[in-house]
Amino acid sequence: MIGITLSSEQIRNAPVDVRRWIEREVMTSMNQHATVENGSGPHGEHLAACSEQDVAAILSQIQSVLPAVNVLFEFGRQGAVFGQPNIEAFRLLDVASHARLQNVSQVIACLDMINQALGRMCDDTDAKFCAFDREGHCFITQETQQNILRVWQKVIASQQLDLEQTELPPASDSSGAAGNNQVVQDGPSRPPATEGIEAPA
Repeated sequence: MIGITLSSEQIRNAPVDVRRWIEREVMTSMNQHATVENGSGPHGEHLAACSEQDVAAILSQIQSVLPAVNVLFEFGRQGAVFGQPNIEAFRLLDVASHARLQNVSQVIACLDMINQALGRMCDDTDAKFCAFDREGHCFITQETQQNILRVWQKVIASQQLDLEQTELPPASDSSGAAGNNQVVQDGPSRPPATEGIEAPA
């Protein structure tokens, strides 16, 4: 057996996949990895498996709060698999960094807003969008992650279509005057709540 010692700087500078692998190995060796059984999170929460329609409904409730929208779409990224394979894990520090938030507390505040939106939508206060452990991880179901990605792709596709329509040149006759087929845009067509959202990896 070969032992390797890595400095904290080496770990910080390692590729994301390598850092996640190291993290899993350390947590496993310390017997602190999260276990998820019967659809319950690490602290016993009932994790909801959100459909594409559920995600869209949550988005419609939080769309006026851009940080919460950014946090929601961060979970469209592929997370690490902890416990059962249908649960995805994310580091809260990574979510804060990708969503350009100052700290984990702001991420948790956004997640509380998302959880409240889910509770209102399904009229079930026990259903949770996510769960947490003491190691700074957040857990969602794989189904939820995949449907967040689908909604994000549709939002971006819609914005791209609007942009293309805005850039269409007006049809003109031989005199150069615009014809009846001119596309008219009264203002920006991109939804304000989704401006600045980064693409999930």
